[in-house]
Amino acid sequence: MKIGLFIPCYVDVVYPEVGVATYKLLKHLGLDVDYPLNQTCCGQPMANAGFEKQAIPLAEKFEEKFKGFDYVVAPSVSCTAFVKLNYPRLLNHECETAKKAMDVVEFLHDVVKVQQRLGTFPHKVSLHNSCHGVRELGLSSPSEENIPRFNKIKDLLELVDGIQVVEPERPDECCGFGGMFSIEETAISAQMGKDKVERHIQTGAEYVTGPDCSCLMHMAGVAKKQGLQIEFKHVVEILAAGL
Repeated sequence: MKIGLFIPCYVDVVYPEVGVATYKLLKHLGLDVDYPLNQTCCGQPMANAGFEKQAIPLAEKFEEKFKGFDYVVAPSVSCTAFVKLNYPRLLNHECETAKKAMDVVEFLHDVVKVQQRLGTFPHKVSLHNSCHGVRELGLSSPSEENIPRFNKIKDLLELVDGIQVVEPERPDECCGFGGMFSIEETAISAQMGKDKVERHIQTGAEYVTGPDCSCLMHMAGVAKKQGLQIEFKHVVEILAAGL
């Protein structure tokens, strides 16, 4: 199978190491992965801000850029969810990329079905479940639903040697980022972030990890402003550590 690697703009600009770790991990697993040049934003920021028409040309370019791949894999639950759920509506037709797009955790867990031992990360890590991942991509079970508990992120992390994975109280409560929400409701967003970071710290973890850099960025900003001693890493960085 041919995999097209999509690196969202904020990952490319702010967290390029996450893109590198994703590529490294996929290649380590023996997968045929390519990074199409000249890829752009998926259009999520424009659409979330109420300017959906400005997102349409980006969706069209995304469709053209990734049409030749069996899967489009990205280290971002929010961007992946946007492509999967909104492209058919924005473009008003069935979208090939919407059907092929997968977050890297979802792809490794459900398609590749990774069983082999991965990297090494001898640290206590608190798991952050991003809202898009829980309620739109099904990476973990929503606490409000009466269904058996599962967590695909945790399943993959348990393949890493030396790691101790814990979860905070209210494990799938929002961190307060929410894209435009953090701009339009700054005070509420900041307080939600403080509450979430405090719950992660209460686990005794050295690191917080999750499948979306935007959530990690928000919480890292909160922790830095408060002088809190805890670090943040995207899940693929931990999965690829030491490979």
